[in-house]
Amino acid sequence: MLLAIDAGNTNVVFAVWDGEAWRGRWRLATQASRTAEEYAVWLTQLMAWAGIGRGDITRAAIACVVPAALYHLRHLCRDWFGQEPLVARASGLDWGFPVLVDNPNEVGADRLVNALAAHTRYRGPLTVVDFGTATTFDVVDRSGAYLGGVIAPGINLSLEALHRAAAQLPRVAVARPQAVIGRSTVPAMQAGIYWGYVGLIEGLAKRIEAELGEPIKVIATGGLAPLFADATAAIGHLDPDLTLDGLVLLARRNPPER
Repeated sequence: MLLAIDAGNTNVVFAVWDGEAWRGRWRLATQASRTAEEYAVWLTQLMAWAGIGRGDITRAAIACVVPAALYHLRHLCRDWFGQEPLVARASGLDWGFPVLVDNPNEVGADRLVNALAAHTRYRGPLTVVDFGTATTFDVVDRSGAYLGGVIAPGINLSLEALHRAAAQLPRVAVARPQAVIGRSTVPAMQAGIYWGYVGLIEGLAKRIEAELGEPIKVIATGGLAPLFADATAAIGHLDPDLTLDGLVLLARRNPPER
């Protein structure tokens, strides 16, 4: 079984793939100082409840955008599961496509993993919209080449910044308001964030299409993707497991050295 670890700025997602399906997914808040032992105590108990033992893990793969957390996640895989993890990075791995940006090593591992899974499943040209700490748009051409993308502030980050910077504006949750025009402060804030991000998705999708010169598919992933997928025809596919599925594909393309 493959232990897949998607370590983002907000959460770390652990999942176990048995070769045919995901046996379990578990989410933990990202803390760069969390040790391998802390991860292990938490994770092995959850795995046991799902009927998965430490010895069942025969491979591990990590996509991490928090460098300080990677050290402990590596040691989790080595010390508790006896596996040298495959760490997603632009250089030194077989991705099956070129990374056509100025500095490939600057591209977040999750973005490349998303591109791999999206092109394998849907074929390009396409854009992956990932609703994470940042909202990212990653562009893949018809041949599968990664062309770069767009990075915008994440939805929760925008809401928190609005609350902190404006003394009279409260902290609100992300929700789909019934109307665009808010009749009080909270609905007005929710409308600005929700419909503002819908406009961001639609506008950037059109501009990316214009720049490529052909229609694109738009695939949405990330924690808040389900909230937005039904709000606009610009999003063609909702794929919550895109990053985890990409780690499975990357592990297949890069078997362990014998």
